[in-house]
Amino acid sequence: MRSTKLLSIFTVTLLVGMMIVVGCGKKDDQAGTDDGTPGGGEIVKAPGGGDVKTPGGGDVKTPGGGDVKTPGGGDVKTPGGGDVKTPGGGDVKTPGGGDVKTPGGGAKAKKVVLSIELPKAMFKGTPVPMNEPNIAKGRAKGEVRPTIKVPDGTTNLALKKPVTSNESLPVVGDLEMVTDGDKSGEDGHNVDIGFGKKWVQIDLGLQANIYGVSVWHYHGQARAYRDVIVEVADDEDFTQNVQIVFNSDHDNSYGKGIGEEMGYVETNEGRYLYCPKGTKGRFVRLHSQGNTSNDQNHYIEVEVYGIAVK
Repeated sequence: MRSTKLLSIFTVTLLVGMMIVVGCGKKDDQAGTDDGTPGGGEIVKAPGGGDVKTPGGGDVKTPGGGDVKTPGGGDVKTPGGGDVKTPGGGDVKTPGGGDVKTPGGGAKAKKVVLSIELPKAMFKGTPVPMNEPNIAKGRAKGEVRPTIKVPDGTTNLALKKPVTSNESLPVVGDLEMVTDGDKSGEDGHNVDIGFGKKWVQIDLGLQANIYGVSVWHYHGQARAYRDVIVEVADDEDFTQNVQIVFNSDHDNSYGKGIGEEMGYVETNEGRYLYCPKGTKGRFVRLHSQGNTSNDQNHYIEVEVYGIAVK
């Protein structure tokens, strides 16, 4: 009888213990786990710099407002296309320098068509100048001007911005005409900065992501300008983060490397120059060395399309 009672007590104790284990679980499971989100805790931490990955494409979410942090510099990645979301207001942080990436299809910046206002055409056709080894042919008759798309919010950052040059006293016109918004090919609407190796430089006034540059040298006559080089840099002396975005110097006369781009015939459409992805800076410098009609260097207008870095 006594043995039966002891066995009953032992059985009851064992059952109660199992119920406590099953019902309670770990403390984190009840209060909002680090890999779940309803409780609002920080979703993932990798202080040693590891990556947070969901290769299968799942989302990394903290609806309760927690942070996604990799203090050691690891990346937060969802290669399969998932998003990194903190609907409750949490931050996605990688203080050590890691990236937040969704290569498989995360949200991308919206692209819009860039609207460029063109001046009146001053001549017909785009004949290729004779005896020039590096001039591209113009578009074929009836060929439509290509559509240019840029991130939503892109504007002409160069409009009315200050212009300097290695020719402080232009032969004709003023340097401010380079960014005054007037693209007319009529006489009196351009600045002539003399012959030889000349440049003009625009101070955007702030750091910006730059997507493209449009240039109108002189479109009152079919001509091409030689050794056109466009550079972007962080400082006015072009010693920091210098990036060449266009180079038609086919014989390396400037010593900046042999250019991969062709020269082109000027028209009222100007020339849109695509900037490589990641181009960023404050100053834009444009070089040239005469043209196929004479040795002078001219500018009617320059537009720089980008978005200020916040």
